[in-house]
Amino acid sequence: MGLIDILLARAKQGHRTIGYPKNPPVLPELFQGRPIVRPELCRSGCGKCADVCPTGAITLPTHIKNPELLLFATSDDAGGGDDTLSLDVGRCIFCGECEKVCGDKAIEFTKEHRMAASSREALKLSGETYEMAKALDKKALKVFGRSLKLRQVSAGGCNACEADINVLNTVVFDLGRFGIQFAASPRHADGLLITGPVTKNMELALRKTWDAVPEPKIVIAVGACAINGGLYAGHAETRSGIPSWLKVDLYIPGCPPHPITILDGLLRLLGKLDE
Repeated sequence: MGLIDILLARAKQGHRTIGYPKNPPVLPELFQGRPIVRPELCRSGCGKCADVCPTGAITLPTHIKNPELLLFATSDDAGGGDDTLSLDVGRCIFCGECEKVCGDKAIEFTKEHRMAASSREALKLSGETYEMAKALDKKALKVFGRSLKLRQVSAGGCNACEADINVLNTVVFDLGRFGIQFAASPRHADGLLITGPVTKNMELALRKTWDAVPEPKIVIAVGACAINGGLYAGHAETRSGIPSWLKVDLYIPGCPPHPITILDGLLRLLGKLDE
């Protein structure tokens, strides 16, 4: 193939990189995005949503755990405080079964791709509001804002999250245009991007990798397994997510999270997105 043929082929193919974040993302029709929890609609007291949840992501209020109290429940009981219907997005695998069985429509999955959060508590939903990820502080942004190199650690994952992370390196997403790259060695990295439930066999490797990253450094948890163990939570051979000796700077929920969700979280961490 000559140079003219190559140029003609490129002209025919056009621009392949997505317009996000300048343009809205194009998501699959079956995409399960950020859920909405409406405790005030949960009046039947059936508890079916919690029964079908495979990861225990749903917490029921007292009057549903104890149906005899349902007659005495008020709208205030179902609408606020700790004793309310809630969904832990960090545990959720987005199977959608809770939405299917909820006759009250108290839980609904949307097409919202923005799900990254800066704290574990922010992932626990008990209403329609959601606290999205915040940017690093000014001192950290001065170090990482223009160039962020991450060492990806698969700590016992099934490779679903890993596959969607790899997609970010393709021409479609072109992660490098934002100054974000994956490093082959932790000694060349600014932090770790961790997937998987952290099996016991991977914990020492994870610690050694973390120790090899020079200061200052950050940690990003991608997927339900890394955040809370996912489907493997409580298993004798896993740590049920990233160990407590690592401070997580960014949580990106999903099973696996869509590449756009991962990209959105990374850009928010670097202060490149405000909305």
